[in-house]
Amino acid sequence: MNPNTRETKPEAPAQKDAARKGMPLYPISIAAELVGTTDQTLRLYEKHGLVAPSRRNKNRYYSDNDINWLKCIRDLIHNKKISIEGVKKLLEYAPCWEIKDCQGDKRAGCSAYVNRTKSCWELTKTRCTNGIECDSCVVYLSATNKSDKK
Repeated sequence: MNPNTRETKPEAPAQKDAARKGMPLYPISIAAELVGTTDQTLRLYEKHGLVAPSRRNKNRYYSDNDINWLKCIRDLIHNKKISIEGVKKLLEYAPCWEIKDCQGDKRAGCSAYVNRTKSCWELTKTRCTNGIECDSCVVYLSATNKSDKK
């Protein structure tokens, strides 16, 4: 073994997959095409606090998680006929485990589920049990957008 090289423990496949899904890979034009909408619509969703793409040199980049969330938003707006304001209201009232579709085992270990008097970011100040940073979590973003406007 060479002392100048560091050996790292390989990541579990689930961790690699989760990390890749959170990586901002798609510029806005590709993201719009994947979602089936326009660049302007994605900018509108961002303006309303429904999504927070990563930025590189003032350009927006979206992850696979963002794309899935945008598809969900698009379905709510176009197929279920819920307005953007209606989607924002749903985010205020629905618990995060419902929005994130956390299963029973994740819920049991989730501080927000166990202690429902406070939000998960107020309780732990760390990542969700889903491995998502608060600043990229739609529940956190919705709540902080609401408190910023007061």
